[in-house]
Amino acid sequence: MQVFGPVRRVTAVGSTSRPIRTIGSGPRAGTEFTVTVPSHHAALIEFENGASAQTIFSFESHRKRAGFVEVSGTKATIQFPDPNGFDGESVIFDGTDDDGRAVAAVGSFATRGTGVAELAQAIRAGRPERAAGEQAFHVLDVMVAIAESATRGETVAVESSFEKAPLVPAEWNPTVATL
Repeated sequence: MQVFGPVRRVTAVGSTSRPIRTIGSGPRAGTEFTVTVPSHHAALIEFENGASAQTIFSFESHRKRAGFVEVSGTKATIQFPDPNGFDGESVIFDGTDDDGRAVAAVGSFATRGTGVAELAQAIRAGRPERAAGEQAFHVLDVMVAIAESATRGETVAVESSFEKAPLVPAEWNPTVATL
């Protein structure tokens, strides 16, 4: 069953364990501030195709995180590298090795701006862009539904949807001229 795609509904909780936090980096490092919004959300997500997932968005950890994303399925768990780049290894945990099996990244290692580059190439080629407005709106709709569910204490339906775009081919080049 394919998990990723449009979300049907979410059930979430939110909390704040520390009412005062300290900025950890940048020019204001060391400055304390009052927390006015939940700093931890846990959500159960039901996709339109019937699959489900759980997710945690949190600043409530005693240790620094490496910025990875982890997805668990029925046969394995995959840990993706920092989503701000495209050059790290993914690690698959399928029960064959306690340390997991590393999988090298393929394709372009370009980072910021690749969505805009793909949009420009799509416009030039006369094809739909992969990161369409409907998909972006759906992501926002899901995030708002998670916050609403946590606030109201009940499941919230996600009204929007989108058509999934095809994957970017491994040989895609973000540096192709578009003018």
